[in-house]
Amino acid sequence: METKFEEQQARITERMGKIRHKIIVMSGKGGVGKTTVSVNLAYALARAGKKTGLLDIDLHGPNAAKMLGLEGRMLSSSGSEIEPLEALHGLKVISMALILESPDEPVIWRGPLKTGAIRQFLGDVRWGELDYLIIDSPPGTGDELISVCQAITGLDGGVIVTTPQEVAILDSTKSAMFAKKLDMPVIGIIENMSGFICPHCKKEIDLFGTGGGEKASRTLKVPFLGRIPVAPGIVQGGDSGEPFILAKKPEETAAIMNEIAVKIAMAIESPVKNSC
Repeated sequence: METKFEEQQARITERMGKIRHKIIVMSGKGGVGKTTVSVNLAYALARAGKKTGLLDIDLHGPNAAKMLGLEGRMLSSSGSEIEPLEALHGLKVISMALILESPDEPVIWRGPLKTGAIRQFLGDVRWGELDYLIIDSPPGTGDELISVCQAITGLDGGVIVTTPQEVAILDSTKSAMFAKKLDMPVIGIIENMSGFICPHCKKEIDLFGTGGGEKASRTLKVPFLGRIPVAPGIVQGGDSGEPFILAKKPEETAAIMNEIAVKIAMAIESPVKNSC
């Protein structure tokens, strides 16, 4: 007789089996813009005609809903199934922020409760058939990331987001070593907040140094996916719920994000896998 855990795992395997590609966006530390990358990557894929879902497993700091303009809306259920919310371009979204009654309400949970919530998001959500599921994880290598990696078989790999400082190598290495221990491929590294183009003189200013992400990719022998500069549109878009990739007057950053999405799609849809 199957246990409840085994029954739930069977549901997770069935749900995830209908999704062609599962990608985790991760970082060794907070404040690197990982959710911004996750949201815009998901939209880049959705706009390219891919059926895409976004799962926010940052239970203590779920910001994806606000960045997508979904703040204040709540998830609904049908029987034992949870219905994901749908953003523009058919993007399916699940986040703890869509369960909490107030965005100010803290989630004061220990490991078992967090693991249970993530397994519900994987096994009880009506994801349907998707081309891509982008999983936005919290920083570090804690319960949430371990839970999702252990629950999903056939993960395509992780995308590591870092910043330009050389100290970023230390944080990127932790994420890469985590992936290695779990036999998960590293799809590549994205260097975020890489340079600022002055809107007046058009001169590029390296606010946070330069080259840390690219150096980390060489050190770890994983692909370097690209640099995303600091731009006013990124901040404004995140606060207003309109990601920069959807701006009516797209900046250079939108083209860069689309190029990164193409590189990721090519990497995981080809037979060659990249790992550290």
